[in-house]
Amino acid sequence: QVQLVESGGGLVQPGGSLRLSCAASGSIFSINTMDWYRQAPGKQRELIAAITGGGSIGYADSVKGRFAISRDNAKNTGYLQMNSLKPEDTAVYYCHAEVKANSRSGYRDYWGQGTQVTVSS
Repeated sequence: QVQLVESGGGLVQPGGSLRLSCAASGSIFSINTMDWYRQAPGKQRELIAAITGGGSIGYADSVKGRFAISRDNAKNTGYLQMNSLKPEDTAVYYCHAEVKANSRSGYRDYWGQGTQVTVSS
């Protein structure tokens, strides 16, 4: 079994910064793509950042230049550094990862529980 546990959400003023963490635990052989989604009230869930096992990175236009995704493979942990936060960044943020439990298994999708980020003065 694999679990993804998110942390780092909270309340921040416009222009401020937060760093979200996504720690994977359980039976883990390897992790392919790790990515971050967010869902604001009344809106669809949006893919905002992704990082592959090889380190390739992509961002949604809405966060490009402000957010930075990274990972520490030794810790099975992904991060999302969020800078220059705006009120429109307010949303529940979700971590997602493709995890391989052993050398013979395929990748499966796992989701974190979500963490609230609120940007307000």
